[in-house]
Amino acid sequence: MIYQNPVVRGFYPDPSVCCADGKYYMVCSSFQYFPGVPLFESSDLVNWKQIGNCLTRKSQVMLEKAGSSAGVYAPTIRYHQGRFYMVTTNTSVNRNFYICTDDIHGEWSDPVFIDQDGIDPSLLFDDGHVYFISNGTDENGREGITQCEIDISTGQKLTPSRHIWAGSGGRYLESPHMYHIGDYYYLMAAEGGTEYGHMITYARSKSVWGPFEGYSGNPVLTNRNLGGFRIQGVGHGDLVLSPSGEWFIIHLGFRQTDRWMPYHHLGREVFMTPAFFGDDGWFTAGTNGTTAEEYEITGSFVQQRKQVYTFGNTDFSVDWCYLRHPHTENYELSSDMVVLHGTDITIDDVDSPTFIGIRQTDMNGSIVCMVSEDSGEAGISLYMDENQHYDIAVRSCGNGHEAVLKLNIGDIKHVQCAVPLSSGCAELCVNMSPLGYTFSVKDGENLHELGYAQSKYLSSEVASGFTGVIIGLYAQGNNRAEFTGFKVKYE
Repeated sequence: MIYQNPVVRGFYPDPSVCCADGKYYMVCSSFQYFPGVPLFESSDLVNWKQIGNCLTRKSQVMLEKAGSSAGVYAPTIRYHQGRFYMVTTNTSVNRNFYICTDDIHGEWSDPVFIDQDGIDPSLLFDDGHVYFISNGTDENGREGITQCEIDISTGQKLTPSRHIWAGSGGRYLESPHMYHIGDYYYLMAAEGGTEYGHMITYARSKSVWGPFEGYSGNPVLTNRNLGGFRIQGVGHGDLVLSPSGEWFIIHLGFRQTDRWMPYHHLGREVFMTPAFFGDDGWFTAGTNGTTAEEYEITGSFVQQRKQVYTFGNTDFSVDWCYLRHPHTENYELSSDMVVLHGTDITIDDVDSPTFIGIRQTDMNGSIVCMVSEDSGEAGISLYMDENQHYDIAVRSCGNGHEAVLKLNIGDIKHVQCAVPLSSGCAELCVNMSPLGYTFSVKDGENLHELGYAQSKYLSSEVASGFTGVIIGLYAQGNNRAEFTGFKVKYE
């Protein structure tokens, strides 16, 4: 069957995948959002369902006042002898750690820390040994892909950290994953930075410690030279074998807002590109080394795409996220209503405001929600970070209420439009398109247009960072706010 890229849409970067008992499991980065490290399940590599998150307890991860695009980076998931392991970096404390579980649908352990620096850690289980690999520094201060052997039961290093590969010459070497396939150890990495120059490279050796010989055709996969192509930023991948025995690379990429508009605001998404091993043991990937919009995979299934999101058809513990660790007493969540209790902490603060959000997964669509509040402010935020977000809200003013559109772009905090309301209850509406958002409010039978804002000011190219737009519901100002009739519908 033919599948379309991306296979997971929206802000789910740095994918890693493993196979266990006929199913595939994938994890992605979460940065300052909680719960951390979204966890997906699939039977075919094309249709992925989020089944939970790996970091669900405050004891597992410190996120207090973590900056935007800080927190939890680039996880790797591996399965060995009935147990799942997820290894990642918390940049808030600059430590690498792993957690484990014997029940993929249950809770994960508390963290075990590894005394090796760097980011993007990975594990290799091989012939009774466990190797810990990161983009770090060895015992002699040499930077690059670094490896040590560890005791997986304790995290203790059994060997010194050793530099094993310097990459192919691209900047920002990262994302190391090691595989033992046939006679060779394959070390796959990413270079070029997770922007338009991103690329996947690899090397191989007959020893886990090297020396590693780089593939002569590196980069094996990149879209860096495809000007005018919608899919860009291809890199940071994990190699996986399909149910029918075909090799694929699950990797990140992003979709530009338009063919000739080099901005992306949905974040880095999950793509899948076929890989092909030759008789010489080297592999190639994609369409002449690039990722296309569609490919073929053996199977008779149909690719599914969820187009409507409501309170009733989503799971607050799985699909939704908070900014850092939430103050749970401020949230009342049900299938037909969300009640938020605002505080003095706002979404402009690097803190834990009353905010719960769901990722924007496509560019064309609409958002509607009835919002009622008694004092302060409550509404919908198209949120990239504390400095870049568009907010449509109901707020108290004088002796009444008003609907307001606020545009926050860097240091500019601008009220674009404010209209009086007959009460503290109104329906907030957002129409989404690739190039921007149109905002309006329904006050009874009256419809008020509040304005338009370009999506590019919420893009990574403007805001910087590694996240994507979150559709957030928020309350601030020591108030009580009710949200009903929430619906996100994509075209």
